[in-house]
Amino acid sequence: MIVPKCTLNYELDSFPRNEFSNRLVDWYLRNRRPMNWHGANAYSVWVSETMLQQTQAATVTDFYNRFMASFPTVECLATASEDSVLAHWSGLGYYARARNLHLAAKMVVAQYGGTIPNTIDELVKLPGIGRYTAGAILSIAFHQPVPLVDANVARVFSRMFMLDEPPNSARGTNVLWAIASLLVPMYQPGLFNQGLMELGATVCTPAEPACGRCPAAGYCKAFETADPTRWPLKPARKKVVQETHCSVVVHHSRGGVYLVKRPSRGLWGGLWEFPRVVCNGEETPCDAAERAAKQILGLNVIDVRLFAVVKHSVTRYSITLHGCTARAHQDPRESEGIHLVSVEDLKDYPLAAPQVQLRDAIIHSGKRNFELALNL
Repeated sequence: MIVPKCTLNYELDSFPRNEFSNRLVDWYLRNRRPMNWHGANAYSVWVSETMLQQTQAATVTDFYNRFMASFPTVECLATASEDSVLAHWSGLGYYARARNLHLAAKMVVAQYGGTIPNTIDELVKLPGIGRYTAGAILSIAFHQPVPLVDANVARVFSRMFMLDEPPNSARGTNVLWAIASLLVPMYQPGLFNQGLMELGATVCTPAEPACGRCPAAGYCKAFETADPTRWPLKPARKKVVQETHCSVVVHHSRGGVYLVKRPSRGLWGGLWEFPRVVCNGEETPCDAAERAAKQILGLNVIDVRLFAVVKHSVTRYSITLHGCTARAHQDPRESEGIHLVSVEDLKDYPLAAPQVQLRDAIIHSGKRNFELALNL
């Protein structure tokens, strides 16, 4: 295999691939963390690896257990409602993953009779499945010698070979996939790939790698340097965008508060939320709350009061979300995407993480206390 042009500190053709593979698999079998999805079928590998994208395993475990308890098969997932799927994903973030997983499950049932494809060409046709997820499914569930590269694998290879490109650059990405393709063994490819990911997650960590107990130390060029953490090379950092948002919790005189459903695409797509706007200039949270009620619900509200402030970071945005309460006596504009929901039923709606904090502030205060705060 020809590796794209990039400085490597090994001639890959002479790299002891079998020796490295055997040592890594042996280390992995002795040191892997007890995860429910180890040795699982293609569906559970697909679900777990989708959840693990941009999310740590410790965070995923409880979500995975609840998700699989409710949707134990691809058929169960395909027939579920989007709201139900998103509710099980609520708090995990990056909700496009859930929508794609749901849509892909429908396609697997409709086009493949509920059998998950076992070729890379068919897998990558499914929404949300790229080279990494396809590599995980094929190597772990179907035992095919297919490579994968995630952030952990990229860090391991960047240090082993002291790559002179950031992993997320076009050239760096090509080099990493070429290395992964060359090193993945015919025998036990799933254990090898899981070993690479586990090595990056538990030993070859970003800030304080435990080089003294690393099974790859004898093959790692960065280990021979004074500071292995110089690799991977860092790309230029994107500027963090600061934004102030405001959500208004509008209580109707008949009882209940209003939730609105977001468009299926974009940030927090397909989730529900208390009507929210981005604050303009010197606009106060209460002014923004009135605007949110008017623009989104078509309501004029009274008794607007601030009750919570939430800090949240997502992608390159740092968001300060103000939560305000208000009252309304008339009905909002007609829309399938607007629901009047009792305080007790708020927990049944899938909300983004900052909206969950507003919801919990309401629920934990108790319905009666919340209504008293509104002077009802």
